[in-house]
Amino acid sequence: MNLLLPYLPLLKVALAFALMLAGIRFRLGLWQSILAGSLVLGLIFGQSPAGWLAAAAAGVASEKAILLGSLVGLIMVLSDCMEKTGQAGRLMEELTGFLRAPRLRLVFFPALIGLLPMPGGAVFSAPMLKGASAHMDLDDRERVMLNYWFRHIWEFCWPLYPGILLASSLSGYPISAVALALMPGTLLLVGLGWWFYLRPGVLNISRLGAAPPPPPAGAGRRALVQGLPLLLATAGSLAVEAVLAGLDTGLPFEAGVLMGLTAAIAACLLQNRAAAGEALRSLNLRHLLNMVLVVAAIFAFKEVLTRAGVVEELSRLAGGGTAIFACAVFLPMVMGFVAGITVAFVGAALPLLLGLLDQAGMRDATMPYVVLTMFSGFTGVMASPIHICFILTCQYFRVPLARAWLRVALPCALFLAGGTAYFFILR
Repeated sequence: MNLLLPYLPLLKVALAFALMLAGIRFRLGLWQSILAGSLVLGLIFGQSPAGWLAAAAAGVASEKAILLGSLVGLIMVLSDCMEKTGQAGRLMEELTGFLRAPRLRLVFFPALIGLLPMPGGAVFSAPMLKGASAHMDLDDRERVMLNYWFRHIWEFCWPLYPGILLASSLSGYPISAVALALMPGTLLLVGLGWWFYLRPGVLNISRLGAAPPPPPAGAGRRALVQGLPLLLATAGSLAVEAVLAGLDTGLPFEAGVLMGLTAAIAACLLQNRAAAGEALRSLNLRHLLNMVLVVAAIFAFKEVLTRAGVVEELSRLAGGGTAIFACAVFLPMVMGFVAGITVAFVGAALPLLLGLLDQAGMRDATMPYVVLTMFSGFTGVMASPIHICFILTCQYFRVPLARAWLRVALPCALFLAGGTAYFFILR
């Protein structure tokens, strides 16, 4: 028993995370599991129930939590408006004629839908990929892998994804800086997708059918018009963020993204002559509410970590860089694998790791560790058999989960290896 005493803080954290993972595994709900985990963590580190409640309430009411919750809500509204008004579909129709290369036709629609951070978005792109490959002699397992993998290439660095926004908010780096640092990960995802699912020898070019007719006159201009909300949401947000930083207004960088998203939603509604009630109805969607509650639970968890002294106790145990490195690899990966969603590992693992870096006097290494955490956690998410996009894609193409999963494991392992190498380059 005395041998275990020095490791007691680690065992306490392991217990809290195990209960959190069990809640996710048994479908308690993501935000409920994170909140319950924070309660257990606070209690076993000596907080009273009233102390936990005060810490959780302070985290939920913090400026960062409110800003991020607003951002996530607006992103879900934009995604839903583009889908319900048919604008996302029209954008894809206008771009179809530009897809002369057969391999590009196969991956374009999953990648394009990937720009919209909608839960289960792979089931939206699956019918489009099926249509694009209707005259191609493809196995359905090949369709599953193309749809699943290329649907997620942008999630690793696209500024509209809640996981990227959360990593930016927690670390204190601007969204543009985090997205730029993570860009090599997206390039690696594209490269791995090409090698394992798309290259000649894996996908035989003789089986891919004829190219579609060339685009009609004005298709490019119409595509720009249909894509205006996405342009405003991304390029507009980053531009406003840069202007605010240059003017030294003192406003948080999230303000630029809020303005860009608001403009994007307004553009979508005006272009479709839709009533404002369309956006208000979107606010009642269950997935939107759940995502906002996840953000609230994450910031409650972060505040409990701080007030209960969890980080200080762990830092005495994990005083070296090697222990922090191991924590940055395994904790996010397990969280991502069990939860199958990016915000779960970012919200649970990153606050703990950032606290350990502070205590160890390694704050200058924050960005490399944010990058490593994202690579590790995203590996777990992509390899997770309960990832909703993976499940829905397999169901749509009627492919057994186990048969499809075997083709995911090796690319995910290589993605983590590449991320680890990139971490050491950044260090």
